[in-house]
Amino acid sequence: MAGPDGDDSSLLRAAQRYCRAGLLSEAIGAYQKLLARHPDSPNSWYNLARLLRQAREYEAALAAYQRALEAGLAAPEEAHLSRGVIFSDDLQRHIEAERELAAALKLNPTYVPALMNLANLHEDLGRREAAERTYARIFSLEPGNLEALARYAQMRPAAETSDELLETLRTRLGDTRGETAGRASVGFALGRALDGRGDYSAAFAAYTEANRLSRASAGTQFLPYSHEAHERLIERIIAAFPTPTQSTLLITPRAPAPVFICGMFRSGSTLIEQLLAHHSQIGAAGELDWLPKIARQALAPYPDGAAAATPQRLATLAAQYLEHLARACPGAAQITDKRPDNFLYIGLIKRLFPAAKIVHTTRDPLDNCLSIFFLHLDQRVSYALNLLDTGHYYRQYVRLMAHWKRLFPGDIFDVNYDTLVREPRAVMEQLLGFLGSEWDERCLEPAPTGRAVKTASVWQVREPLYQHASGRSAHYREPLAPLRALLGSAAR
Repeated sequence: MAGPDGDDSSLLRAAQRYCRAGLLSEAIGAYQKLLARHPDSPNSWYNLARLLRQAREYEAALAAYQRALEAGLAAPEEAHLSRGVIFSDDLQRHIEAERELAAALKLNPTYVPALMNLANLHEDLGRREAAERTYARIFSLEPGNLEALARYAQMRPAAETSDELLETLRTRLGDTRGETAGRASVGFALGRALDGRGDYSAAFAAYTEANRLSRASAGTQFLPYSHEAHERLIERIIAAFPTPTQSTLLITPRAPAPVFICGMFRSGSTLIEQLLAHHSQIGAAGELDWLPKIARQALAPYPDGAAAATPQRLATLAAQYLEHLARACPGAAQITDKRPDNFLYIGLIKRLFPAAKIVHTTRDPLDNCLSIFFLHLDQRVSYALNLLDTGHYYRQYVRLMAHWKRLFPGDIFDVNYDTLVREPRAVMEQLLGFLGSEWDERCLEPAPTGRAVKTASVWQVREPLYQHASGRSAHYREPLAPLRALLGSAAR
């Protein structure tokens, strides 16, 4: 069949070509043309839904997945899983997410991807026993599932890891027949368990092997961290935002006021967000990828594209962001965006939202860098895989934050993790005062079961405030000697 835009096969090839080239709107348009001709094509609806999610058109993506189901998609559990992920990760509607995962498992009770997502959802919501049961179900279906083993081990108190589980982790880590990415996950879980038992030498060895395997699992797609390239990026950011640019952008009184929580990974940002979320007027939107995405796409190349953006363009982007925030936390007067590496975008934040408050989380530098090395981050965060790379990144972060503080001294509030866990009331009173909010006693309580927490600190933030993570680097004094020398006076 042919039409004004070509035949069906050429439209399909064009859509696929646009996808490979990363031309999102063009790919969406091609599938929409195909569906205008063949509205009962389940695969086209499914592919369109995937693209719409990438374009952040979440409701439209949900509708497209539903149309794929109604058109008789061959593997309907996949569409239910995808809908569940949108509800959970993008819209924070966890009841609907669980309903979709249940629908997927009703169609296919052995569908492990849905079981993994269900276990993760149970963890996010603090349902430890339900998560354990779901992981046990996965083990019964796939005894060799290393990711499930690692997640199961990570959710248990480290000091209470059984000898049997510890030996299983050791065996699976050393089994070279296992897939590399899964072995990396197991290595991080083993390191955590050994650290909890006080076997620090063995723990450091396990974490070192885990980072090596994580790097290897990326294969040829791995881009090593470049000291020179990152220094040039920081120099360009500082040059692009040399002064506290005045903006004429206005935020309507009805819009929620964004609060940006940023700093190094593992510096206490999740804890701060969850404590603030207890306040009756403050909502927690979680770790949003909105700023990095617009920097990479709408305002590319960053930082020059962001610095040169017109007020009209910035106003449009600001309105889109506030709309997303309002959907995430309806009714909240202030809403936190807790993405640690947003410190790279503070100049852009202040152009978009001149009145925005920045909460900057800090921590002892050695503890901070060590905690990053002990965390299984995406390999694209390549500085995390080597302690000296992490130290270099840390020094550049300190340099950039010093620049932002010179430009916006009254709008950046430092919260030190070590001080927070020692003197929580004093710190939280000062922080709420900075945000212009009244004191709320609940801001000293841990995150409750039922509130979603989607970071590596999912279980820690549900515990009462503790101090045993402060000074953790003292257990690793010898292997940290090169890092200590690199950080210099900051590490003492």
